[in-house]
Amino acid sequence: MTKRSETNKTSTQKNKNETRDLYYRSPASEKKVNLATSIIISFITLAVGFGVGMNWETMLGKFAPYLGGKSTTASEVDFSSLNAIYQRLVQNYDGAIDKDQVIQEAKRGLVNAAGDKYTYYMSAEEAKEFEKDLNGDVGAGIGVEIGERDGYVKVLRTTPDNPARRAGVLAGDIIYKADGEDISSLSVEDVAKKLRGAEGTKVVLTVMRDNEEKEFELTREVINNVSVYSEYRDDTAIITITRFDLDTGKLAREKAQEAVDRNVKKVIIDLRGNGGGYVSAAKEVASLWIDGDIVVEQKSANGVYSEKTYAERGKAILSGRKTIVLVNGSTASASEIVTGALQDYKKATIIGEKTYGKGSVQALEEFTTGEILRVTVAKWYTPKGKNINGEGITPDKEVTRSFEQINKEEDPQLQAALDE
Repeated sequence: MTKRSETNKTSTQKNKNETRDLYYRSPASEKKVNLATSIIISFITLAVGFGVGMNWETMLGKFAPYLGGKSTTASEVDFSSLNAIYQRLVQNYDGAIDKDQVIQEAKRGLVNAAGDKYTYYMSAEEAKEFEKDLNGDVGAGIGVEIGERDGYVKVLRTTPDNPARRAGVLAGDIIYKADGEDISSLSVEDVAKKLRGAEGTKVVLTVMRDNEEKEFELTREVINNVSVYSEYRDDTAIITITRFDLDTGKLAREKAQEAVDRNVKKVIIDLRGNGGGYVSAAKEVASLWIDGDIVVEQKSANGVYSEKTYAERGKAILSGRKTIVLVNGSTASASEIVTGALQDYKKATIIGEKTYGKGSVQALEEFTTGEILRVTVAKWYTPKGKNINGEGITPDKEVTRSFEQINKEEDPQLQAALDE
């Protein structure tokens, strides 16, 4: 097993990594390949030539301002030379050419040409998995949160009462093999796919720990992955938000109202490991503290896209109540919107580690074929005008938490929040 280079790390992050991205649904609404497929991908314009699956002219015309700042359409591009190359491929390639696969990979290659790791095409099947993942419907798995650290895909934490923790998998373990197959070079997203499966099926997971291989036979179980849950420590409410999906705002408000009804003196919002989600959900959560003021501004460099999102009025039931927000390196996107807004307005004290630093917004363009185009349309800015892309948010009080502490269930970050 070899450590991945920085180039591969960047390629990996084109997928969701351990983070989820910030996006909204439009009004209309990297996977590794073998040699043969790689050859086919080169002829990305076949899809345009055939006009199969999507209306490329409409799509390119609509998104041209975002991708290149120019008002252009597909009809202004001459694809005949690449189509000629495709014809030579068909005539000379020693093997069968799957035209449907050519079309799909052509779409993928066309979108990838934008050169933005957050802009990519999803087939109908990939789109279904994407939707399930966003809403926490991951099917059956082993109960681990994984992410890229130091060039490897590592276990960031195991979830309570799930197969991995019961078997002894630890935070910090490097994911090496699944059922004997070396998956150490795969992206975080593809590793996750290898670990998921039908409920009751088994997977043999091999990890590297202290330069030694350790093997675990695990039976996949349905993972309970609610987006918001809470607990109480004396007069303190601890509300954990795991993602920002379509139900998160409603659930967070219910937990906040419960805390108010119990007359707690302090609220801790745990956003550690939360990779983001919908702008609308971030707005709803921020509205628990911010009354009618701007939460986030989204705008494109070329000025084509600009939008300000304001908090709802009359719903700031936690305003004035002492609040601490917990963050770490996996706190990203919509989570950073909430964190940045609360920090700018001095509504909360931020404790933990610097956040991930994803300051861009993606739109989801959905097609009747079931495919989705996810495209970066803008960068977002905190109420004070800061874009944190590539930088992250620095906590007011920096407290680290090591893998060893995670495995011992020691939580100095939470303790610092309780002591605040």
